Amino acid sequence: MSEFKEQIPVLETIQLNIGYTKGSEDIAIVKNIGFKLRENELIGIVGANGVGKSTLLRTLGNVQNALSGTIKIHGQDLDKYTSFELATLISVVLTERIASKNMSIEELVALGRQPYTNWIGTLATTDRLKIEEALSMVALENMRLKKCYELSDGQLQRVMISRALAQDTEIILLDEPTTHLDLYHKVQILKLLKSITQATNKTVVFTTHEIDMAIQLCDKIILLDTDKSLFGSPCELIEQCAFDNLFPADAVTFDQETGTFRINK
Repeated sequence: MSEFKEQIPVLETIQLNIGYTKGSEDIAIVKNIGFKLRENELIGIVGANGVGKSTLLRTLGNVQNALSGTIKIHGQDLDKYTSFELATLISVVLTERIASKNMSIEELVALGRQPYTNWIGTLATTDRLKIEEALSMVALENMRLKKCYELSDGQLQRVMISRALAQDTEIILLDEPTTHLDLYHKVQILKLLKSITQATNKTVVFTTHEIDMAIQLCDKIILLDTDKSLFGSPCELIEQCAFDNLFPADAVTFDQETGTFRINK
């Protein structure tokens, strides 16, 4: 019988240190981050404010340099890929506002095809098909001509997700995709991300403050704390009491039975 060979992770980090450089000094926010992500998974990056969630996401997307350690995509170091290759592997949706809200939904989604178009940006048949698929997946095909300035925050977030889908990468990274949304629309966006992983086999990673929702919907969670990181399924992390000391006990406690946080009155 042949020996079982472990599948190479889509995205992997090994002893990754993240942070920023001040002068000649590296300031680490979180050290020794290690995880292995597979296709068809929804992964939430959670933790308290200022703990480094967005820094980790930006580092994974090659928007910001790691201080040390290794990031691998399909077993190859991130820095071995060209910019073009990375643009076909990773799409990144950050919290920055779009440059021009005068674009239509379709025009903004079409920007996701930039890595594949020629030097004058001409859309080929394949590009148009990918744009149609991306619009359809987030139910925007009937709104395609609407200007972005006419959209609600929730609708605009769906457009940004659609643009990432049009880019047709294996990995989608999103920074706080539910910011400024009410409870209903937060749930809508996270359920949409979950459905995308199931329908496309993509790996979707997002940062969030909605830890309760992440526990309910994510396949895996990366939990960042001031001096460590943990990785696993929500059930595994609950069993490890990983959420118990995430916030000051005089304000909030974690209920392991329900998997939710409770306010201490």
